[in-house]
Amino acid sequence: MAYRHGVYISEVDTSITPAVSTTAGLPVVFGTAPIHLARDPAPTHKPTLCYTYAEAVEQLGYSKDWEKYTLCEFMDSHFGKYACSPVVFVNVLDPVKHTKTVEPISMAIEAGEILITDDGVLLNTITAKLEAGGADLIRDTDYAAAFDKDGNVVITILEGGSVPKDQAELYIGYDKVDASLVTVDDIIGGIDIDTGDYTGLETLNKVFPLFGLVPGMVLAPKWSKDPVVAAVMTAKVSNINGHFKCIAVVDIPTDEVQKYTDVSEWKNTNNYTSARQVVCWPQIKLGDEVYHLSTQISGVMCRTDAENDDIPYVSPSNKNLQANGAVAGDKVIALGPDQASYLNGQGIVTCLNFISGWKAWGNRTGAYPSVTDPKDSFIPVRRMIDWISNTLVLTYWQKVDDPPSRRAIENVVDSANIWLNGLVARGYLLGGRVEFLDIENPVTDLMDGIHRFHVYVTPPAPNRVIEFIVEIDPGYFQTLFA
Repeated sequence: MAYRHGVYISEVDTSITPAVSTTAGLPVVFGTAPIHLARDPAPTHKPTLCYTYAEAVEQLGYSKDWEKYTLCEFMDSHFGKYACSPVVFVNVLDPVKHTKTVEPISMAIEAGEILITDDGVLLNTITAKLEAGGADLIRDTDYAAAFDKDGNVVITILEGGSVPKDQAELYIGYDKVDASLVTVDDIIGGIDIDTGDYTGLETLNKVFPLFGLVPGMVLAPKWSKDPVVAAVMTAKVSNINGHFKCIAVVDIPTDEVQKYTDVSEWKNTNNYTSARQVVCWPQIKLGDEVYHLSTQISGVMCRTDAENDDIPYVSPSNKNLQANGAVAGDKVIALGPDQASYLNGQGIVTCLNFISGWKAWGNRTGAYPSVTDPKDSFIPVRRMIDWISNTLVLTYWQKVDDPPSRRAIENVVDSANIWLNGLVARGYLLGGRVEFLDIENPVTDLMDGIHRFHVYVTPPAPNRVIEFIVEIDPGYFQTLFA
């Protein structure tokens, strides 16, 4: 060491590690989008992060036909009805795979235009001919093609082109996307053995590497009523990138189950019984628009989280839905509190119009009533455990592979306890602490580079029952003689 003379400064790492912020309820939504209407189309099977409705429409397109294009339902609800963001969308409608060819047919020219009202037209596949079997006209020279505000294609005859002014018709052909060709297998997806590309639900593992955001919930409106899809969703949320966990919000099919007394049997028969499932029934409507309940429950959870510092300790139950009715198929559903509570007791989240408008109603995960452990049976407790766990992973990843020392261990214990104490002070936890215990850290594990920290936490369970005990006190009759 060189000879030193004077005043010198050195630094040591801060003994407390600040917690990393997470987006507690980030929705990752799988489904179909009218990708043919997008101005800047997102690749199929690639997670697309959107912070605004405009971003989503630009990259995925928008259509009011939610039966065909399921992601549009979520766009409308989450951005428009709940004003929440961001959302990660995964479109599985492939404009190469899920297409049909429409052979050229005669279409009349009216006022210099041809209107194609067929849904799903791919602009770059349009062919126009002066006569059947004739040569193709040149786009942007002989004619122009564009979508109008309703998603129809308008073909405009251009002056100076090859189309005679007295031409009454053109023969128009094109390819179009066909959402009916999308199957459950497209939603489930997998990994292509030749290319290594991820598809469908498998792309959940791409969200964090792409955006640095941890998924908070996974949805597939319309598709999650299929037991196979729901099972895969549940498996995926249980192990994201080998480190993170979240919940799946799923629906029970209202076309099959239209009586509230049949919902529990369907749920159990089809194994919608996981602690990581929020099971929803029926559908709800606002005006003429019908939503899967999972779509709006997601909005309720995200909105509630946003009102509580993005910490998911508050239940979505008894919070406002954007609805003025409930339906199951063509049947109107009007549950009383006793009927809704019955569903809650079977691990089903429903909706209730009682006293103060339409509310989400239910605190229990799909595991209830078979499982009563609070961490697995209460939605907000399950979400808090996941949020705490995910935050610890993100915060202390920076410590991995550091050499162990007493100071390093104290850094983890002290900083984690300060963070938990802050959550307790603000009412987000009833209590919490971290300990480094001898019994959980045998020398053989320490020699192998394994260190275990025991985290004790108690999130508050939702106040699901308020009971008043009313009794007549005969003593008050004495007031008659006062």
